[in-house]
Amino acid sequence: MLTDSFATALAEAEKLIETAPHVRTEQDLLEGYQYLAASVIATVHNAWAPEQAQPMFISGTGPFTKQGLDNPDTLYFGAHITDDAEYVVTGKRGTTADLSFQVLAGEYTDTNVPASVAAFDDRDIDIEPDGSFEIRLGPEPAGDRRNYVALAPGASQLLVREVYSDWGAERGTITIARTDTAGHPIAPLTRVAAEGHYADAGKALVTRIRTWLQFPEWFYLNLPLNTLTEPRLTPGGLATQYSSVGHYELGEDEAMIITVPKSEAPYQGFQLGSMWYLSLDYLNHQTSLNSAQSQVDPDGKIRLVVSERNPEVTNWIETVGHARGYLQFRWQRLSRELTAADGPTVEIVKIDEVASKLPYHEQNRITAEDFRSRIAERQRAVTNRMLG
Repeated sequence: MLTDSFATALAEAEKLIETAPHVRTEQDLLEGYQYLAASVIATVHNAWAPEQAQPMFISGTGPFTKQGLDNPDTLYFGAHITDDAEYVVTGKRGTTADLSFQVLAGEYTDTNVPASVAAFDDRDIDIEPDGSFEIRLGPEPAGDRRNYVALAPGASQLLVREVYSDWGAERGTITIARTDTAGHPIAPLTRVAAEGHYADAGKALVTRIRTWLQFPEWFYLNLPLNTLTEPRLTPGGLATQYSSVGHYELGEDEAMIITVPKSEAPYQGFQLGSMWYLSLDYLNHQTSLNSAQSQVDPDGKIRLVVSERNPEVTNWIETVGHARGYLQFRWQRLSRELTAADGPTVEIVKIDEVASKLPYHEQNRITAEDFRSRIAERQRAVTNRMLG
């Protein structure tokens, strides 16, 4: 059958889910099957939607197609490119905290992190007063041309990240065209091409599962439990992003208090991730907070309380049944290097000790009704962003 290759890959991917080393509970396994379903949607979409001759930006990560510890504050877009063609990217800058671009050579796999051959944010390009811009990418040297990016040998993907501090910020727009094929129709669909699309989707599905099971082994699980690293340049070549990472394991009666200075960076965000290396449910629960959403104490620091039980504080980060998982801070659009003093400190306490450990506890308290209002606002904001 035409879909045999994809069916074989799906069975292999299901086996990877069932035998993942972190699976201990029924919830772990069920979330794995949910992840598998989302990965099927994403990889089939990505294999069938774009054409090399007529590229377009595809949103491959959202609340129902998660991968790679996706940031709840970010919209991700990607387009397939080649290093021997010229492309024009046009758009209009929204009011988000950051808009960044990255050119990769290769794909993420369980043995390889692709080379980042170009990375920049919108401060490096000319933007018109109304927010509109045009960027060209091609095989020729940039010379003194503004808004031109020379494509390095092997360039294969253009990634765009639109990052929100205010979830109600105005989205921008962005499109891509290949200059030598714009206006031309794509080739008619053939059986060979259809078989190829299914084969590509199957390979991508298995690679996706393998890759994001391996990635934490490289960058997280070798770190001491219940700690966070000093801020460091994020692996993968992003232009102006630092991160602090770790992994946690907490009992039901325990809480992690994380203290971090509020940065002058336009974007500073924190999130939890499951052992599948996916964001937790940020739509219906407060499993992430950025500096604009967080309560800041009078001393200029943000104090987050990570726990299963409700500590009745504004900056509660809900583990929603995940006794184990990943911790991630990101700082973006930086104008200076970060040091240890900019990073977080961690303390593990009993949940009943949280109040005595917070120096501004009275100001940190929140009623159940006000917390529900915060969740309702998250739900409205994500819906308005149309992430689904």
